[in-house]
Amino acid sequence: MKSLGDYKGNGGLTREQFLYHETRTVAKLMVDENLSDTEIIDRVIKENLFQFPTERTIKNIANVCIKRLRGLDDMTLVEVIAHSPMEISKQACLYAMMRQYRLVWDFMITVIGAKFREQNLSYGRMDLNVFFMRLQEQDDEVASWSESTINKIKQVLNKILLENEYIDTPRAKKLNPVLIHTEIENAIRANNDEVALSAFNCFI
Repeated sequence: MKSLGDYKGNGGLTREQFLYHETRTVAKLMVDENLSDTEIIDRVIKENLFQFPTERTIKNIANVCIKRLRGLDDMTLVEVIAHSPMEISKQACLYAMMRQYRLVWDFMITVIGAKFREQNLSYGRMDLNVFFMRLQEQDDEVASWSESTINKIKQVLNKILLENEYIDTPRAKKLNPVLIHTEIENAIRANNDEVALSAFNCFI
């Protein structure tokens, strides 16, 4: 696995979210039309493909999606995001987000993956609180974040779980036992990212 680096820049999660539909839109432009990154941004802005109110927001989000997709280093997975059924392409988007943000990577593996491993499907606010307390003790970057930033990131992490059906409601008390799709499992193994499989309830 490539080095995920530290937590610098991970505070941007408060703005960027999961962005499933936007990432899928950009993936289609990459795969179907083989556009360069600059051409993708121009097209998204010109046709307002994201339906955002300002050009600056559209450009920023387009850049995030491009970075996320390029970070996969795997055009087969980009094709999965572009054209596979939603439940499969969402898993690929989650994996892409994990690779982009060390914080998402750590949360999905050390909190969610650990619960799947232990077959302990209880989940709640306390799990998020303990995760961030541990990060703040271990990392100066995270320790410097304001309480409002951390609370917003907690909301983003919960929303990621909700959008990928790990939980049924924002205030859910338990995790759903997700099932990894073969395309995603194969890609993760090909990237030597086997440690990430626990986040998808896969331990074979």
